[in-house]
Formats: sequence, structure tokens, C-alpha cells
Amino acid sequence: MRRLRRLAHLVLFCPFSKGLQGRLPGLRVRCVFLAWLGVFAGSWLVYTRYSSYSELCRGHVCQAVIVYSGLWRDKDVTIKCGIEEALDSKAQTDAAPRRELVLFDKPTRGTSIKEFREMTLGFLKANLGDLPSLPALVGQVLLMADFNKDNRVSLAEAKSVWALLQRNEFLLLLSLQEKEHASRLLGYCGDLYLTEGVPHGAWHAAALPPLLRPLLPPALQGALQQWLGPAWPWRAKIAIGLLEFVEELFHGAYGTFYMCETTLANVGYTATYDFKMADLQQVAPEAAVRRFLQGRRCEHSADCTYGRDCRAPCDRLMRQCKGDLIQPNLAKVCALLRGYLLPGAPADLREELGTQLRTCTTLSGLASQVEAHHSLVLSHLKTLLWKKISNTKYS
Repeated sequence: MRRLRRLAHLVLFCPFSKGLQGRLPGLRVRCVFLAWLGVFAGSWLVYTRYSSYSELCRGHVCQAVIVYSGLWRDKDVTIKCGIEEALDSKAQTDAAPRRELVLFDKPTRGTSIKEFREMTLGFLKANLGDLPSLPALVGQVLLMADFNKDNRVSLAEAKSVWALLQRNEFLLLLSLQEKEHASRLLGYCGDLYLTEGVPHGAWHAAALPPLLRPLLPPALQGALQQWLGPAWPWRAKIAIGLLEFVEELFHGAYGTFYMCETTLANVGYTATYDFKMADLQQVAPEAAVRRFLQGRRCEHSADCTYGRDCRAPCDRLMRQCKGDLIQPNLAKVCALLRGYLLPGAPADLREELGTQLRTCTTLSGLASQVEAHHSLVLSHLKTLLWKKISNTKYS
């Protein structure tokens, strides 16, 4: 697709001025022909790359990252099939775990419902931790497995729901399905599932046309975002929702979750400026992060990184990673909010807001801070922002 966009830029910037048309009448024809030839070649490459996916999703065939947007029951939805578990394709070395793709290989013929329940419970314990709430989650999985609602789970239905559970994002959607700021799971079949549509706008993309973004440096994009993006009170409302999402990830019903790529690209909002997490694939359960980091061989802290920014300290004497993260979710989110909320903030609020955000970014992942200090800082930030927009049209 990037190749096609570049070819489109060539078409837009062909030298079609009047002077050139008069002196070189054949130049326009040649330019159009070359652009058409390039588009044809690019389209053929795309076709040959994806022609094997003749249907939307067909179990064993669906192995690549495929994401569709569409309408389902008059709602905008996102359709996902064969989503890779890895946190980022650019960090696929040792920085993030990668599981082998599971293609409906479990449970095997002859497995009873009791055995499938125990198998599912063991899987959830391994991925979410040994939590007392997991049996209830297993019950929900078994209800989901009954796709045709005939009050029984067939082998094919059990294989299907097991394949879905292997998808990192699907497991997170299931664990966070009652949270206000995560996309809702709308439907599923095979290893295909539907979620609510992409949020109304991502912070980094809301103000800029898609074709323009690659041409602008990051600093200029940020300036234009502040100028063309939502008004400051709307940004404050979105920020409050993000802070609430941090609370939802901390000691929830199914454990603690970490945001392992804390960038504006993963954050969005609805048409009414309510915060929605745009991409849950960058969120990981605490149990999975600890299992990956603890005891991992390292020379420095950069070697102890899960995803992009879930980083633990390196014990240089033992040359092993420790299990506790250096920064909690809140500290990383506050670093984003400093660049998003301080520009354009009301004069009577800017100094206090800046002080609280700076304090927030110094929080560490130590247990002594995570409980009391973490909650206190988060509460103060939400209160400060809410006081400024409450009893107005922005609330």
C-alpha cells in the first residue's frame, strides 16, 4: 500500500504546467503512461500477494495479519482474522515473545467438557496468573463456545474458541470486556472476530489527511495537531478517559495489565470525545510480562524490554532481569499528557497541571509507590482536569 501511495504522489506532482505543455506536448502523455504502468505493476503485486485469501477467513488458510473495516447490523465494525501475537513486527528479535500459530489443534477428539474446562483454566492461569476469578471467566468461555446456542459444545466449537484464545488481543478483549474504554467484542467464528469500529480519531492522526502525514516531520505534525485537533477542553475530557483506563488496567477482576507501547498512535476517541483504546495488542497481562522478563539474561536494562517500553532493571551482578518494571502505566501516560495537555492549557491551570504531570512521570514501578502514591497522583490529576471542564458543555 505504501508503494501505491508513492505512485499516487508521482501522479499529483507530474510537471503539467502550461509552459511545459506548449513546449513538450509528449511529456504529459509519457508521464501518465509511466504512472499508469507503475500503478498496474503495484496492483499486480498486491493481487499476487493476497490472492490466496479468496474468502474472508477460512481457518487454516488465514495465517497473515488481516484487518477489515465494515458494517454489521448497521454498525461500523473491525473484522480481524489471523492476528499475530507479537507486540510489534519491527521488534521481533528478542524484545517480544512470539508464539507459534495454533491452527485448531486442540482439544483432540474424545476430550470431555470437564477436561476442556480444566484445559482452559490452565491456559488462563498461565497467561493471566493464578486468580480466584478465573473459574468465572472459564464459564464465559464455555458459553461463548456454544456458537449455535444449542446448549452443547461440539468438538468443532471447542477447537474454534481455543484458536481464538491463542490470539493475544482476543484474550485481552475477553478479560476487559466490561471496561468502558476498551472496544467491545461483537462476534466471533473460527479464528475471526468482530469488534467495535476504529475510534473516531487517533490523537496522532485526527487533524492530518493520510496522504499528507508521511511528508511532514514529526515536530510539524505535532504543531498542526495542536492547531487543528480538538479544543483544549475536549482534550482534557479524552485525557480523563485515558486516566480512567489506567485505573481499569490496575488490579482489575482478571489481574493487572501493562501498556507496552505507550504512544499517541494507540489512543483514540469517539465522536463525543470519550476515550477509547485504539489498539489492545500493545497491552499485556502482568503474568506474561513477568514470565518473559524474570531471569532473562542481560547486560543492561535495554535487554530487559517487553514490547516497546515495558522495561525492567538489569541486575548486573547476576546478569539477569528483575521482574518489576521501572515505570508503571501511569508514569508513561503522564509523559504523553505533558505534550498533549500543556500546549493551549488555560493560564490559571498550566503551572499546577505541569507540576502534577512532572511528579507523575517520576513514579516508579516499586511496590511501595504503586499502591498509595500511584492512586493519589492519579486521583489528583483527574480532579484537577474535571474541575476545569465540569458544568460546561464539554463535560
